[in-house]
Amino acid sequence: MNPLHRGPRFWLLLVLSLAGAAGTAALGFWQLDRAAQKIARQAAATGRARMPVLAAATLVPPHDAESRAALEHRAIELRGTWLADRTLFLDNRQMAGRQGYYVLTPLQLAGTDSVVLVQRGWAPRDFEQRTRLPAVDSPAGTVTVQGVLAAGPGRLFSLGEDARGTIRQNLDLNVFRVESGLPLADLMVVQTGPASDHLLREWPEPASDVTRHYGYAAQWFALCALIAILFLWFQIVRPVLQQRARAGRDG
Repeated sequence: MNPLHRGPRFWLLLVLSLAGAAGTAALGFWQLDRAAQKIARQAAATGRARMPVLAAATLVPPHDAESRAALEHRAIELRGTWLADRTLFLDNRQMAGRQGYYVLTPLQLAGTDSVVLVQRGWAPRDFEQRTRLPAVDSPAGTVTVQGVLAAGPGRLFSLGEDARGTIRQNLDLNVFRVESGLPLADLMVVQTGPASDHLLREWPEPASDVTRHYGYAAQWFALCALIAILFLWFQIVRPVLQQRARAGRDG
């Protein structure tokens, strides 16, 4: 029998190999696209951060989606009073290689009824007793806060709806507005500056993990190449070599 005969098994393996190679290549390009998106966001954030510092009044009017996007990453300075009893702790957040909480506290803007949610910093987690919250200072009276505007806290993967309570995995700004009854602004503020109030503020940049996407892309492209090489070897090259070897023995 001719070893190069293209039977049903050959065509089935060809289809499966093409599908596998196409799928893994697509995943590789998707990872490259994710990296490009993060680099673009970082470039936009850097450019907006260099623009003049906004005043708190910028947050008072309602904003549509387009205007909110234009304000993200802009630097802003706020003056107001902490609503310390409404402080929230977002769990499973890392900083400096340690697990802990992102601490968020609403800030009542001075001279207005408006409230802005401020992501104030990171605090370590008590691994012996999860419900024991870290000590966070919330000075009484009027405070000044410098930060950058954001659409909301970064989200982590979770199953089901977001839990409510002082400690939670994720927070939706619109949901918290209804839940708390506070007149929250459409954007939140990520506080910047050196550590204070027992909180660290070494926030990761949007493109800080871009090398991870390049690594994943390389893995997917390598798997794509492996699928192609294995098909060519077992279905084309090896049968030809075997046929030539048998022909040499018979000759």
